[in-house]
Amino acid sequence: MPTLDAPEERLRKFKYRGKDTSMRRQQRMAVSLELRKAKKEEQALKRRNITNLSSDPASEQLTRGVSLNLQEIINGVNASDPDLCFQATQAARKMLSRERNPPLKLVVEAGLIPRLVEFLKSSLHPCLQFEAAWALTNIASGTSEQTQAVVESGAIQPLVELLSSPHMTVCEQAVWALGNIAGDGPEYRDLVISSNAIPHLLALASSTIPITFLRNITWTLSNLCRNKSPYPCKKAVKQMLPMLFQLLQHQDGEVLSDTCWALSYLSDGCNERIGQVVDMGVLPRLVQLMTSSELNILTPSLRTVGNIVTGTDHQTQVAIDAGVLKVLPQLLMHPKSSIQKEAAWALSNVAAGPYQHIQQLIGEFKVQKEAVWTVANFTTGGTIDQLIQLVHSGVLEPLVNLLTIQDPKIIIIILDVLSLILKAAEKLSEKENMCLLMEEIGGVDKIEALQLHENPQVALTALNIIEKHFCEGEESGTVLPALNEDCEFLNQLTKNHQGPTTSKPRTTP
Repeated sequence: MPTLDAPEERLRKFKYRGKDTSMRRQQRMAVSLELRKAKKEEQALKRRNITNLSSDPASEQLTRGVSLNLQEIINGVNASDPDLCFQATQAARKMLSRERNPPLKLVVEAGLIPRLVEFLKSSLHPCLQFEAAWALTNIASGTSEQTQAVVESGAIQPLVELLSSPHMTVCEQAVWALGNIAGDGPEYRDLVISSNAIPHLLALASSTIPITFLRNITWTLSNLCRNKSPYPCKKAVKQMLPMLFQLLQHQDGEVLSDTCWALSYLSDGCNERIGQVVDMGVLPRLVQLMTSSELNILTPSLRTVGNIVTGTDHQTQVAIDAGVLKVLPQLLMHPKSSIQKEAAWALSNVAAGPYQHIQQLIGEFKVQKEAVWTVANFTTGGTIDQLIQLVHSGVLEPLVNLLTIQDPKIIIIILDVLSLILKAAEKLSEKENMCLLMEEIGGVDKIEALQLHENPQVALTALNIIEKHFCEGEESGTVLPALNEDCEFLNQLTKNHQGPTTSKPRTTP
């Protein structure tokens, strides 16, 4: 059941005065949370290396065929002969690189991890370093307990030191292992950060490296941005943002996807954190990426922009200036429902801003129609509380102003939305206050004038609203069909809609 405010409090809200910004923020974050529960992020937290990397002089011995059982591996790893150590470590890596059911648990329980960590420090044997790093990468791709075993054996610091290795494959494998460790959660993420990994990663990303290597670096950086209990420290974010801006200009799909996910994590928070992302000037590129046909790019770029428009009015305005209102209406007809939902969420947050933002949302007539359909879709499936929140967002006055346009179909939809809002207020015993508000913004005069409209359906709809809600002491026998029973009349209209959005009514997330 909706929470009932004191009459003066609800009237104050209806008149758009003294908006509680913290409450607005909580409401927006609640919707954001629901979106995240409904749609898991399409990005792996951890990745297992099951394919060979590009050849390198340091790893020529990788082609050597070694097949050992677990006991032979244990014996070889603990041997003093470097060649035996290499053969056993390579055999362990191959076992751990099986595509299905790798024996991660057996290797951990065999006590091999401490020796593998020691091998990371064998600078005279880069092939051994490589094999050990690869094996540890795959162990860290497992459960949190298996990742914990890698961390507690002291792997992070030697892996960070391998980021300076002259051998590219060794260096890349260390990046991968650190990405898996950081992806396990905020505690290990922060351990990787405090071990000074970020400057090394940024130096590597700035150099000329193969695209596969750059993809791994970008993914690892995204895991260093991930999680918000707590968020990564401000120093780390400040270090990474310039590189993320550069990576956002890349043309590779995987690089772009992981970069957008990183920015979505960093913008999913308070206004200060959103500001750090906005101030980097990323919004024009993000809006451009929202038009991508590749879902792995569209999803995180839309998520990031959606996060940004939950911020301050200034941050939302920067998004509007970058052209977000030209793209979001198009995404409302996307074939994937999760994209429709996130686009509607972003639009609703723009509508929750000041009058100027709503006016920009209304915009040119093509966008006006799209905005009306969006509001109608919200209204059709919304709860009473959601309808009242729609009023709080300041949507009434722009809707009323559109009652003078020349499109009868749109006028009917607007009248129907207004009728539903009035009915919601009536159920909350706030109809009088709502009628006062409608009168203040000129709505009553415009609806009365529409009773003389040349379109019979417009005239009848306007007449029904006046008689039902604005004629004191009178009862009307002509009321719009089923407006208070599942909104069938509005549903029928939206099903007939042939405009740029989907023909099915959508509800708020």
